[in-house]
Amino acid sequence: MNATYLLTEIRRNFRAPRFLIFVVAFPVLMFLLQANVFTKADAPDHATVTAVIMINMMTFGTFAAATNSGARLALERAVGWQRQLRLTPLTGSGYLAGKGISGMLVGLPALVLVPLLAVTMQGVHLDAAGWVRIFAGVWLGTIPLVLLGLLLGQFGTPDSMQPVNMIVTLGMGFLGGLWIPIESMPGWMHDVAQIMPTYWVLQVARPAVTTDMVVSLPTAAGVLGAWAVVLGALVIRRYRKDSARV
Repeated sequence: MNATYLLTEIRRNFRAPRFLIFVVAFPVLMFLLQANVFTKADAPDHATVTAVIMINMMTFGTFAAATNSGARLALERAVGWQRQLRLTPLTGSGYLAGKGISGMLVGLPALVLVPLLAVTMQGVHLDAAGWVRIFAGVWLGTIPLVLLGLLLGQFGTPDSMQPVNMIVTLGMGFLGGLWIPIESMPGWMHDVAQIMPTYWVLQVARPAVTTDMVVSLPTAAGVLGAWAVVLGALVIRRYRKDSARV
């Protein structure tokens, strides 16, 4: 993977107004809104509920960043940029790795800003182990979400990717427990949620702040790992199929 190419990818993301609004500002604003809707400052469980909402919006921010990378990939396919890159020393694996790593790195602002506001404005306080589990769990749990974004980009067009990304991000976020607390879901909806990778990202981090509706870390990590393997294989297969047409 070429470091210069990776830095270029990251800069391109941060220069896009849509990225800054949807990936950085939106999770922050939604955290502040939900933290004041789902709980009150004088409620006994205020800190716990706010911490759960914090994890939800951290996950949403990284998910939005992941799908944004897929949109750029679709644009590059449409204008023939991928074909041009195949004539350079940059390998296909290096190209895809650059997209994937960029998708993870550009999700870092949400991972930092949302907890910062949770601590300074909502009184969320955790020990070091709790913060490490949340930060590392959400960030590493984003891997299958990044791969999903790349897969969508391999099939989509520049015109279709914006609505597709919105539907996938908001839909999987809603069904996966990012917008509705898992504890408030009816039984059937909780069953559906367990199909979504977003649900399992939450399950990696939630035990740091609550014991309600959680599963073991090995189980959550195993499910996310399976998602990553399947989606990664599909991304590679699709890229090779595209390459064969050049």
